[in-house]
Amino acid sequence: MTSIDDLFKSANGSAKRKFENPNGADPTHSYKSAKLDSNGEVKRTAHVSDDEDEEEAGPSLPPDLEEEPGDDDEGRFFGGGLDENAKDAMDFVDARDGEEDIREEKYDASWLRKLALNFEKKVNKNSSLRAKYENDPSKFMDSEGDLDEAIKGLSILSEHPELYQAFSKSTGPSKLVELLAHENTDIAIAATEIISELTDEDVAGEQEQWDAIVAAFLEADLLSLLISNFSRFDESDSADASGVYYSLNVIENLLSQPLNTDMIGGETALLRWLLDRIQKTETPTSQNKQYASEILSILTQSSRQNRNRIAEANSIEIFLTNLAPYRRDDPEKDSDEEEYMENLFNCLSSVVEEPSGKAKLLEAEGVELCLLLVRDGKTSKSRAFKVLDHACGFAEELSAEEAQTNGTKTQEGTKEAGPNSAMAVCEKVVESRGLKPLFSAFTKTKKHDPEQTEHILGIFASLLRSLPGNSDSRFRLLAKFLEKDYEKVTKLVTLRRDYVSRLASFDAKMKDRKRGLSKEEQDELELEIIPSRLSEGLYCLERVDAILAWLVAEDDGAKTAITKALGERDETLLDVKRTLQAQLNGVLAVEPAEREMLETLVSFLE
Repeated sequence: MTSIDDLFKSANGSAKRKFENPNGADPTHSYKSAKLDSNGEVKRTAHVSDDEDEEEAGPSLPPDLEEEPGDDDEGRFFGGGLDENAKDAMDFVDARDGEEDIREEKYDASWLRKLALNFEKKVNKNSSLRAKYENDPSKFMDSEGDLDEAIKGLSILSEHPELYQAFSKSTGPSKLVELLAHENTDIAIAATEIISELTDEDVAGEQEQWDAIVAAFLEADLLSLLISNFSRFDESDSADASGVYYSLNVIENLLSQPLNTDMIGGETALLRWLLDRIQKTETPTSQNKQYASEILSILTQSSRQNRNRIAEANSIEIFLTNLAPYRRDDPEKDSDEEEYMENLFNCLSSVVEEPSGKAKLLEAEGVELCLLLVRDGKTSKSRAFKVLDHACGFAEELSAEEAQTNGTKTQEGTKEAGPNSAMAVCEKVVESRGLKPLFSAFTKTKKHDPEQTEHILGIFASLLRSLPGNSDSRFRLLAKFLEKDYEKVTKLVTLRRDYVSRLASFDAKMKDRKRGLSKEEQDELELEIIPSRLSEGLYCLERVDAILAWLVAEDDGAKTAITKALGERDETLLDVKRTLQAQLNGVLAVEPAEREMLETLVSFLE
């Protein structure tokens, strides 16, 4: 049985995050529109100052009423001033009222029709009164309060997602979305909050139920109204700040489904607002600024089209400008600012995967800034390695057909743009004296920082792949690997053993899981564990063995040193070859250009 307390707890709870009101007030309990009494006078709020309390009108209470009430001398009266019979009667009435209060509500199609009809009536009544008495707020303020109550009443739907499909066929979704444009911004905010609650991905319903209500909201022009409200809200007001928060929450809920990401990323006005919002100077960083950076991070990681759109919006320069202060200053631990910084690095790393992003990074001198962060940064150091890893990596340009379909631009010679842009970034790394800090960090890398090691290995592999043969930059790179009696080669072989050991341990556990499974079930498990195998060491092992294969192909001295180091544990170049061959034969797709490179490297390991 659903109790009244449970209804209110679930209606006000949020599984994912909660708006942190800086002023401590509930913004949904106040209106920015003036509340007038029946005579047209502005009503005063119920709050009074301490001075007013001291000068309260009227005589003071008798002293005896301030004491604990007790029985009289004859024992006829109890604490409430009632005799025993009257008290029994009141207890009986209270008990009957309590039974009626906790009577279970039946949430079915009939209840939903009444709810939707009542909500529509409240919306229409308020709209009609506002239009009729535009210059006399006292005539429509009561209906505004009723409307606010009706909006909050829709919250119970989030506990009954089985009614979502029926609700989506009613006028409820369109009327709720309509309120986002309401003249009273508090009504608009209340409607946004309820939409946020109803579309939360943690609502315990089926996918088709969520899809139905979201489709109804989008058909009612939800997205454009949310975006237009950003320019309407003044975040210096706590209520408006909550409106921005709930609007971003709705967008995040929509982005939980991949099918919506390109549609939302195609909203130019939204991208422009998000990029403007993350640039606002704030001390400390607000929850909404961090949230805007998080939405950008989701968009940039969701698709190539979104990465290209964001790259074209001057985002690279914006990200770099706002990350530059973290060269020497770390954000406070576990703060909104730390999450904000992390999100910006994620955005930058994603966008520079694309040829257009690589070109913008070079224009904005982003490689140079990343190398400064590597040299001087603390928290930002490993993040800068990540950006360089993604920027140096190979990426194919969008085809003209893909670009036209998704509204992005292409450059001339699309087939050559991918490798050439990666080559330009790699050459800039060497030209900007980046080899010294890269190799210094590599030799000092500890086991407790596996992510940094992974990105350094990725950068090395990309440099060997992209730097032109017989170029000065390539000779300088090879010299770094060969210096100090092949110290870096020894380090690579040592790392290789660690990754092989980790991967073998993981595969042994998976072998135990496969026992008793059918062939079909084993194949399904193999596909399921691919991401785990990559994170458990396979990805880094592939990078290490690609680097070793390049060195074998490039330098006889390096080949001798590698063979000797491998032989210390009865390993040979055939073990390196097997890793690369497995990558070629694996279920994960290998791009044609990369396949050609791997096949060439394998031939040197015969």
